[in-house]
Amino acid sequence: MEANKIIIIGGNAAGPAAAAKAKRFNPNAEVLMIESGEYISTGTCEIPYVLSGEIDSYKNIVFYSPEKLKEEKGVDVLTNHFVESIDKKLKEIIVVDKIKGKKLSIPYDKLILCTGSTSIKLDIFLPYKNVFNLKKISDLLSVKNFISEKKVKNILVVGSGYIGLETVEALNLLGMNVTLFDIAELPFPKSEIEIQRLILECLKNNKVDFYGNAKNIQIISEDEKIKSIKIDGRIIEFDLVITAVGVLPNVQLAKESGLDIGTTGAIKVNNKLRTCNNHIYAAGDNIEVINAITKRPGYFPLATVAHKAGHIAGENAAGGNVFLQPIIKNIAVKIFDYYYAQVGLTVNETEMNNLNYETVSAVMPNLIRVMPESKKVFGKIIYDKNTKLILGASFFGGKEVSGYADLISSFIYNKIKANLLSNIDYNYTPPLSPMINLLSVLGRKVR
Repeated sequence: MEANKIIIIGGNAAGPAAAAKAKRFNPNAEVLMIESGEYISTGTCEIPYVLSGEIDSYKNIVFYSPEKLKEEKGVDVLTNHFVESIDKKLKEIIVVDKIKGKKLSIPYDKLILCTGSTSIKLDIFLPYKNVFNLKKISDLLSVKNFISEKKVKNILVVGSGYIGLETVEALNLLGMNVTLFDIAELPFPKSEIEIQRLILECLKNNKVDFYGNAKNIQIISEDEKIKSIKIDGRIIEFDLVITAVGVLPNVQLAKESGLDIGTTGAIKVNNKLRTCNNHIYAAGDNIEVINAITKRPGYFPLATVAHKAGHIAGENAAGGNVFLQPIIKNIAVKIFDYYYAQVGLTVNETEMNNLNYETVSAVMPNLIRVMPESKKVFGKIIYDKNTKLILGASFFGGKEVSGYADLISSFIYNKIKANLLSNIDYNYTPPLSPMINLLSVLGRKVR
């Protein structure tokens, strides 16, 4: 196995996974990971729980320091270094030291782009000093400091996807008055309509004011800060605004380097995660992958996908020959005392792909009714009308919904018909699981 110089650009999720795997697969390789920020290997999904105080400190979601990654994985790390350009002919990168302002040229044999994603920024909120995103540790610290220093009480969250909903709950736990805006009529607009209504009810029960169709708003500012917003004839005062309207793949460096960008706006790669250049790979939130159900390119900025892709890109860059299988989207989010999980396609996505489908749905107790913790759980399955193969599913209830989604993901992956959900021998334990499982009921409804 030849010794290579492998450089990874980007130090979160996919980056450390790629770096560690490359070094493990080829111990003779010189592996360098370059990160533009201060931290590497940080948790993003955990940020709302640090904000709420459920996780004690941001330091608990920095899983590796550069020193620890070097000691345990043999990977060299440069932080606070920004990759300015890639010279594909010379096979070298130009790197800027953000602290010293110096530039250096570093050669590579193989390059892996793990540049991740960036928060979508809304132009209407850009000029104001009390508007923040919540994607990186630096964002988290800025928000926490602002809340502490300015004695914040009234907060607006813009965007009701999973980041927005988790942020709303975190702020609610801190005792803040939280208002949620979305341009859609109901919260989490990419979910099923039944789920949207359940989420709206959950928000109301927890004293969160939700404003849908929030397209025409008037900002009233003072000293470069938003003071209040006029909507639906009401003027609401806010001390702080957090925007959480989604992410876009960070492909600027890839575009400037002449790499192919796919139909989703993310970097186009093959199933070995190689770009159109034989010496450059990519992994993480910056790439598009194949959707296992539609067989078309999809964009899934998920930590699990990034980690899996990082391993594959790292091994292949180090001389391996492994492949990324098509992806089944599988997400979940906590919303106060409830959980929402969605796997595969939604009805809207099914229709966009012109698939012939049917749906079944049911509401069941998640525990036998005599148990005091018992609550209702909603489930909906979408399946192909002809083959009965599952296309997607959504669940809303207790923690059990994560397990439901994982089982459905397995059914989709293994091409098992939806009606066979009724054949499974489910566990029954009064404090843990019900006598009649929701999935069994849904399976029996399939015709």
